[in-house]
Amino acid sequence: MATDAGDGDDAGRLSFGGPGSTASQILSDEQLGKQDCQKGLASHLRLYCDFKKSLHRENGIRFGVDYNTLIQGASETSGDDLAAGGVFRLFGTWTLLDPDAGGTGFLTFKAENRHRLGTAIAPQALGGEFGYAGLTAVTFSGAGTLLTNFYWQQSLRTDKFAYVIGIVDATDYVAVYGLVNPWTDFSNLVFSTDPTIPVPNQGLGTAVRWRFGRNYYVVASLADANGDPSDPLDAFDSLSGDGEFFKHVEVGRYGTWEDRVDDNVHLTLWQVDERTEAGIPSGRGAAFSFSTTLQDRWLTFLRLGYGDGGGALLDRSVSTGLAYKPADNRSVFGLGLNWGRPNEDSFGADARDQYTVEAYWRFQLGSHMSVTPDVQLVKHPALNPLEDQVWIAGLRARVFF
Repeated sequence: MATDAGDGDDAGRLSFGGPGSTASQILSDEQLGKQDCQKGLASHLRLYCDFKKSLHRENGIRFGVDYNTLIQGASETSGDDLAAGGVFRLFGTWTLLDPDAGGTGFLTFKAENRHRLGTAIAPQALGGEFGYAGLTAVTFSGAGTLLTNFYWQQSLRTDKFAYVIGIVDATDYVAVYGLVNPWTDFSNLVFSTDPTIPVPNQGLGTAVRWRFGRNYYVVASLADANGDPSDPLDAFDSLSGDGEFFKHVEVGRYGTWEDRVDDNVHLTLWQVDERTEAGIPSGRGAAFSFSTTLQDRWLTFLRLGYGDGGGALLDRSVSTGLAYKPADNRSVFGLGLNWGRPNEDSFGADARDQYTVEAYWRFQLGSHMSVTPDVQLVKHPALNPLEDQVWIAGLRARVFF
């Protein structure tokens, strides 16, 4: 059914989403750890690698385990100035239909536990301590145990057509580019997604993708606007109640399929229904993204967003920046700059425009651990007219097997 892990076949090659999606994360981790598995540096590591290969070869199951930590400190706040959090994740894919059956089909799963680490607040809440209309860290919260992926992906006609359905994370495929993975690249939300798009939390949803011509694609999706990964059993009740949805359509062009998220230009249109119980009005908007690779090492990007309502953090946004990726992909330096205008429905008419700068350097300590020093600068925090600028220093670590 499958070949040895790390070959880049089935789920990894056919991943529906960007670099933060489950299948893409597994493939990236396997490539980084491949040398250790081949050398068998220690008996316990060799046994683990052999077990994963056997599970993939005989049952079509690939999986990964990681633990992520982040500590951030802010130079000026009205409350807590230090935040730390951790996230344990178990994720994988199970290929049940192989290409000989006319198309590849597999189940994707991911469970997480997000928690604070000895501080009063988690990093996701740090921005609120100094009046920032945004998140200095996206995924590090105190949300507890979550089911963030449990969906079926079907690929047909040699992957010209594909769809997903189940409990999805829409940020895996809405307006992605090569640096959207919050576990390995930028920490701030303005660079890890488009802040003008109110993409819902993980919940029931579906999306379809069609590749046409030599380099073009279209993606369309529908998702529960009230997704709640902490209570996945309630997902069907949420849909059968008010039936409030987030929808999007994206048309784009890529250079090659293998580099589709790095060399990519796309236009995204979105609309979200009014969320009655949450008191959030309906909204709509558009986003444009352009990214390209120069000299095989430099990834540059320009991203523009416009939104009207819907509960997004910003209703105007411009982001640009670059990243340097060496040939071995064992270290990445990234720099991003953003201007944003806060959503008036969310923050009121008096919120001022704010500017965000982030720089990070991710490097490998061995084949199974990465460390990422990170610094952010927020100019004119939107909700704090008394502060002109706030510095945020962070250190992120990730251990994966």
